[in-house]
Amino acid sequence: MKVEIDSFSGYRIYPSKGRLFVRGDNKVFRFATSKNESLFLQRKNPRKIAWTQVYRRMHKKGITEEVAKKRSRRTVKHQRGIVGADLAAIAARRNQTAQVRAAARTAAIQKAKAEKKDKESKKEKTTKPATRAPAGGPRVSKQQMKGGKGGR
Repeated sequence: MKVEIDSFSGYRIYPSKGRLFVRGDNKVFRFATSKNESLFLQRKNPRKIAWTQVYRRMHKKGITEEVAKKRSRRTVKHQRGIVGADLAAIAARRNQTAQVRAAARTAAIQKAKAEKKDKESKKEKTTKPATRAPAGGPRVSKQQMKGGKGGR
């Protein structure tokens, strides 16, 4: 049994069913129903008519059971230490309470202030000698020193 395919809808046409249309350029078109023939003669686009096979193929309808969904790998998070702190130190920092953090901060500030005070007191003890007094001779530019022109 030879089964033809509808030129417009893509449906099967069984023997003794449907219509044949031969265009002026001798191209043969087969239609299962007069509805398909009418739409073809109105120059309708079968890709835009929802019930045709061409539309269904274009919009990926009815082929879900054949193609299984692609599986995607879930990313796994790992925790690692960073430069200057190993994983245990990071975990300890994370689990600290706000009070402990505030106490550590104030202690660090007091320590820094004490160090600054010590530095300033040492500076006062060792005073710098007075700055150099300008030379008594006439002023000479760098260019004159090199033997170039300039000055008076």
